[in-house]
Amino acid sequence: MHPRHRARRRFLAAASAGALGPGASAIAHALALPADRAVGGLRDVQHIVVLTQENRSFDHYFGGLNGVRGFADPFPIPLPGGHTVWSQPRAPAKGQARGEVQGQRVTPYRLDTDAHFAWMRASGTPHRWPDAQQAWDHGRMADWPGAKGNHSMAHFGVSDLPFHTALANAFTLCDAYHCSMQGGTHPNRYFLNTGTNDPFGHGGGPALYNDFDDFGPAQGAGSQAGYHWTTYAERLQAAGVSWHVYQDLDDNFDDNSLAAFKRFRDAVHRRSQGDDALRAHAASPGGLARLQRDVLDGRLPSVSWIVGPAEGSEHPWKSSPAQGADYTAKVLAALSANPEVWGRTVLLINYDENDGFFDHMPPPAPPSTRRVHPRFDLAGASKVDTRGEYHLHLPADHDGADEAQWLGRPYGLGPRVPMFVVSPWSRGGWVCSQVFDHTSVIRLMEARFGVHEPNISPWRRAVCGDLTATLDFSQADRRPPGLGLPDTSTLAQRARSLPDTPTPPAPATAVAPVQAAGARPARPLPYALHAQHRVERAGQLRLRLHNQGRGAAVVQVYDRRRLAELPRRYTLAPGQWLDDTWAADADGLHDLWLLGPNGWHRQFRGRTQVDEPSATLLPRADGRALSLHLRNPGAHPITWRLQAAAYQDAAPRDIALAAGSSQRLELPLDPQHHWYDWVLTRVKASMDDPACFNRWAGHVETGRPSVSDPAMHGQALLRSWAGDEPPARATLRWAAG
Repeated sequence: MHPRHRARRRFLAAASAGALGPGASAIAHALALPADRAVGGLRDVQHIVVLTQENRSFDHYFGGLNGVRGFADPFPIPLPGGHTVWSQPRAPAKGQARGEVQGQRVTPYRLDTDAHFAWMRASGTPHRWPDAQQAWDHGRMADWPGAKGNHSMAHFGVSDLPFHTALANAFTLCDAYHCSMQGGTHPNRYFLNTGTNDPFGHGGGPALYNDFDDFGPAQGAGSQAGYHWTTYAERLQAAGVSWHVYQDLDDNFDDNSLAAFKRFRDAVHRRSQGDDALRAHAASPGGLARLQRDVLDGRLPSVSWIVGPAEGSEHPWKSSPAQGADYTAKVLAALSANPEVWGRTVLLINYDENDGFFDHMPPPAPPSTRRVHPRFDLAGASKVDTRGEYHLHLPADHDGADEAQWLGRPYGLGPRVPMFVVSPWSRGGWVCSQVFDHTSVIRLMEARFGVHEPNISPWRRAVCGDLTATLDFSQADRRPPGLGLPDTSTLAQRARSLPDTPTPPAPATAVAPVQAAGARPARPLPYALHAQHRVERAGQLRLRLHNQGRGAAVVQVYDRRRLAELPRRYTLAPGQWLDDTWAADADGLHDLWLLGPNGWHRQFRGRTQVDEPSATLLPRADGRALSLHLRNPGAHPITWRLQAAAYQDAAPRDIALAAGSSQRLELPLDPQHHWYDWVLTRVKASMDDPACFNRWAGHVETGRPSVSDPAMHGQALLRSWAGDEPPARATLRWAAG
C-alpha cells in the first residue's frame, strides 16, 4: 500500500471516530463498508478474528431482547410443584437456615442501571466444575440459586446494554450458542483453541479448572510443565496459515489459554529451537495498537485471537458490560480502519462461559448416566458416537473423593452465552438459532482454510454447526434501518469510577420478567424433527423420534409425572429413527414434555392403555401444511377439540370420531413464516376422565430465511399449564401466584 494512501486512511478513521464517538462510529463505519466480493462464497473471507469476553450468559444479557429465545419462551422446563425453570427456590442468605425461605421463589430480575448505576458492576457468582454441575443437575435445573446464589438470576435490560443491543441490531446474534462445558474460563477456552479438554488424559488432562494462568515458568515435570496436546494454532502453523494472538502481555487477564501448553511455555522460557514462530505469535506484546497497525498496513493474518485486558474483559470482578462495550468498540474500529481488510473479515465476539448467571435453555448434551459401574446405563440414547464427551478420568492434582462424585457426567454443552457475528456478510439484525459451541469457531476456520482439527469429538461435530449459517454471501448489502448508535466512552468511564462490585439482592416478591415484542430476520436452519407416540401395551408407551433434517439434533424429554427422575436426551443424526419406552405412573398416566432446537416442542399426555386414542402430526410432503392423523381404537365414540395456540385466528373445532375409526386432516402453518402451535384435546366424558392432551409447536424450515417466533414476547410463564384446554398463547403467560 502506498504510504500516502495509508496516511489518508488513518485520517479518515480518526475523523469518523471523532465525529460520532467510539461506539457509534465503530458500528456505523463497519456497516457502511462494502464486502469485497470475489467468488460470492466463503473463500471471500480472508480473515477470521475472534474476541472472547468473560462470564456472561445469554439470558443475563439478552433475555429481554426482542426476536430471540428469551424470557417469553413459551415452553420452559417444568419443575416440581407446578413451577417452571423461570421460578426457582430462593437460597438462604448467609447465616439463614433453609427452612426460613421455604416456599419463597426467585425469578430473573433486572439490574436497572438507569435507577442504580452501581449494578453495572454487579458481582459474579460461583462458576467452577462442581457448582456448574449442581446448577445444571442433568438438565433438571430446578435449584440454580442453591448452587450459584440468588443473584445468579439477575439480568440486564436492553437500555442497560446500549452498545451490545446496537451490535445485535446491526449484525447477527446467535441465540443457541453454548459454552463448551459446565465449568470456568480456561477449560472452555481450551475447547475454543484446541477443540477439547483432553477427556482421556493423554495430554495432561482432563482439564476442569484454571490450573495454568500464564506462560511460565517452564520448569517442572509432568502436570506442572503444562498440557501437551496439540493446539489449533500449531496446526495452522504447520499448514502455513498465518495467525497471531493480539494482547497486552502485562495485562491480558491471564486469558491467553495457549500459555497452559508445554510447547508454548518452552518456546517462551527455553527458546526451543524451531519454536520462534510460536513465541512470536502467541507471546509477543502488542494489543489494539498493533492490531490497528497491522490492519492499516494490510498485514492482518488469516486467523487472529484478541485477548483483552482485565478492564475491558466484561468479567464481573474487574470489568463491566459498559467497559467491555468500550473495548469491543475499539476492536471494531481498528478492524474497520482499512476498508479493504474489513471487506474480507469476519469478527466473532463470544463469551468463554456464563460465570454462574442463569440461562433457562437446557443445553444439548449426550445422555446422562444413571450408573457408571458396573454397567454404563444411560438416561436416553445417542445415535452419534459420544466418545470423549464423558468425565471418566480424574485429572492430575484433582483426584480426591469430592472429584470422584462427578465421574460419568457429560462435559457439556454448557449454558448459552452471547455470540455476535460481525462482518459485511452478517449485517441486518439477524438471529441465528442453530446450535453452536466454542468448537464451532474452529469449524469455521476449518471450512475456510482447510486445516482439520482431530481433537473435536464426533458428537460435537454432529450436533454443533460450523457458523457458516450465520453468513449470507448473496445478501451482503443488507443494512438494518435506523439504529441507535451509542457512545461507549461515557458509560465506561462511569463504570470505571465505581468503587466496588456489589451483590444485588433478589426482590422480596417474584415477578415474571418480560421480553420485548418484535421478530427478527432469522437464518435458515438444518432441523426437521418429528415425534410419535403410541401405547404398546397397558402401562407402557413407545416414543419414536425421527430426524429428517440436514443436521443432527438433541431432543430432551421430561416426564412431568416424575420430575425428580433424570430427563432423557436423544441425539439423532440426519435420517435416523430412535425408539424408547416409557412406563406409566402408578395411576396409569403419562405426560411427556419434549424440547428440541428453535422452539420445537411436543407434549403427550393421557392414559397408558391400549385403547387410548392417538394422534400423529407430520409435515405435508411439500412443507406447506401439517398432516394430522387421528385414531380411535376404543369401543366408544370420542370427540377431539382442536385449537391453535398461536399464529391462527380460527375458532376451536370439535372432531367426532366413531369407535374403531380414524381420520386425516390438514392443519395450516403461519402462511408467511411457517410457524405453528396446535393443541388437540379429547373432550372429557366425565370429570374423572384424564383426557388426552397433545401439543405440537415449532417451525417448518424451507431452506430460505424466515423470522424468529413472532408470538414470542411478553411475560415469562412461571407456572406450568395443568388444564386440558389452554387458551391462546397470548394469555398463557402469567406471574407467579
